[in-house]
Amino acid sequence: MAGLGSSSSEMDLDRLNIEEYLTVESIRESPRKLHLRDLLDISPTLKEAAGAIVDDSFTRCFKSNPPEPWNWNVYLFPLWCLGVVIRYGILFPLRVTILAAGWIAFFSAFLPVHFLLGDHNKLRQKVERKLVEMICSVFVASWTGVIKYHGPRPSIRPQQVFVANHTSMIDFIILEQMTAFAVIMQKHPGWVGFIQKTILESVGCIWFNRTESKDREIVARKLREHTQGVDKNPVLIFPEGTCVNNHYTVMFKKVHSNTFQYHYTWMNMLTSC
Repeated sequence: MAGLGSSSSEMDLDRLNIEEYLTVESIRESPRKLHLRDLLDISPTLKEAAGAIVDDSFTRCFKSNPPEPWNWNVYLFPLWCLGVVIRYGILFPLRVTILAAGWIAFFSAFLPVHFLLGDHNKLRQKVERKLVEMICSVFVASWTGVIKYHGPRPSIRPQQVFVANHTSMIDFIILEQMTAFAVIMQKHPGWVGFIQKTILESVGCIWFNRTESKDREIVARKLREHTQGVDKNPVLIFPEGTCVNNHYTVMFKKVHSNTFQYHYTWMNMLTSC
């Protein structure tokens, strides 16, 4: 049984490890009597839960980062002031003028087509599709954007779904400039809802509401019906994640495999600015 015994050096090492966690006061204290209220006390658990809510690893992804000052020195501050004058005195009014003129021209053509060509459904959809591409081109022109599209241009044919990364509304506008895609969107109130109901509805966009559980089945049914249409716009889906700050990447990993039960052509959209 000698092999089961511990040497004196091993006991000294164990004693050092124990002394790291035990203090002299804790050794001298007499054991406290345990009461029922101590067993039923949930305040430590509530404290940990509240701390997890305050410092949530998912909430911090949406916190804005304070800008770091970079122009408060002798040689950069004059250049920064010159840049402010050029950006806000010349470029900003020019961009606002381009955008305002584009919206005026768009509504001047879109509203008569939308309400007067109600009986000519195919002609109305074709004209509205071109007008949506035009207003998105106006947005890109107001940004002075230079976009290069990679790969073949999407065509209108059934059973095809396009997938692209999504960081902001800029991605949607850039892709919509090339082809009037039908996308899946959350319903919004106000002026965004007005644009959804009047403009984006003309290209076949599908709306849903996250608070309505039945909308999931409705969206799946509308998506299957849309992709089977011969003259429907191609569907564009943004499945990667959501808009966060520049320090984190949020991805949704839950996938409903019963959404697509048909043979579709999946294609990635690539752009470069």
